[in-house]
Amino acid sequence: MKRSILFLFVALFIAQFSFAQENYKDISEAENAKFYKGKGFYKVEEIKEPSKNETPKNVILLIGDGMGLAHTYAGYVANGGDLYLNNFKSIGFCTTYAFDKFVTDSAAAGTALSSGKKTYKGAIGVNSDTVEVENIAEKLQKEGLATGVVVTCAVTHATPAAFVAHQPSRNMYEAIAADFANSSMDLFVGGGRNFFERRKDGVNLSEKLEQKGYSVVSTLDELLEVKNDKVAGFLAPEHLAAYAYGRGDFLPKASKKAIEILSKDKDGFFMMIEGSQIDWGGHQNSTSYIVNEMLDFDRTIGEVLKFAAKDKETLVIVTADHETGGFTIEDGNFETGDVLGDFTTGSHTGIMVPVYAFGPGAENFTGIIDNTDIPKKIMELLK
Repeated sequence: MKRSILFLFVALFIAQFSFAQENYKDISEAENAKFYKGKGFYKVEEIKEPSKNETPKNVILLIGDGMGLAHTYAGYVANGGDLYLNNFKSIGFCTTYAFDKFVTDSAAAGTALSSGKKTYKGAIGVNSDTVEVENIAEKLQKEGLATGVVVTCAVTHATPAAFVAHQPSRNMYEAIAADFANSSMDLFVGGGRNFFERRKDGVNLSEKLEQKGYSVVSTLDELLEVKNDKVAGFLAPEHLAAYAYGRGDFLPKASKKAIEILSKDKDGFFMMIEGSQIDWGGHQNSTSYIVNEMLDFDRTIGEVLKFAAKDKETLVIVTADHETGGFTIEDGNFETGDVLGDFTTGSHTGIMVPVYAFGPGAENFTGIIDNTDIPKKIMELLK
């Protein structure tokens, strides 16, 4: 009897641990969740797009998870009618449907954005027959380019995982962590420490990474002081905190540092940055959550654009994996930054998402394209 109770307890613990990464999907019960009260504006610099080069040496892909047009416009209103996104002149739209469903998820969409292949919902780096598909980071590593990801979720979560791992299910977090440890990616920063260090198999993957020459860091201050060209940053046991609850300027600062590290490679670099929690605001039907995360993502875009404008060889692409929440804006005020939103669902929708491009080759990302076109176009330009 005692053994049965113990087994049940362990099973429940493992189940809770495995699905803890999905606990952001509960719709907010707060009375003011649909209203964002303006908090003041940050200054947006005008950044001129370089015209010297026709093809890029580096590519930075920024993914606003769950970010539809309403999400970007909510940020626009909240910052008094100005965003770093305003610096983009090449703008298009992207379809997001999965292989098996009209409405996709971050795993299938992430795989499409990383590999150019449609797949089923929940798939990480495999096709509809669960066969591994090579992602853009792996292809470019073979060409000698440095690669990295920086996210505000666990690095084992769907979008970052799709640029590194190959697993039939997005919920196989420990297997995904093992794929990270076995990969050739130079830098990955986010949360997810538990899946590397508190594993059911007892293996400490952080120690394995250190043996491979990585600097493993656990705070933003440690990350900013790193001199090594190989970095694994696990700044939280699972996901990082929401911007409104203490994450601070992690994403813009970590992204700037990652660019500093990756740009040392004379052959160039590819980097994916994700504003992961824009999606969570949509799931929770919280306008305030969306706006806070959208503004944090936009400030990160600003840091990337400043580098690209100075470097003149970097293509910057901003898009989303899908839209979340069926978000719309019912009212707003440019003078105060107030935004009143509403939602049609607590899940994803199937509408097209925006694509913004800046720098060498930006004109290739205008019009209506599919998410699978983005990595294909990047590879064509880099070759």
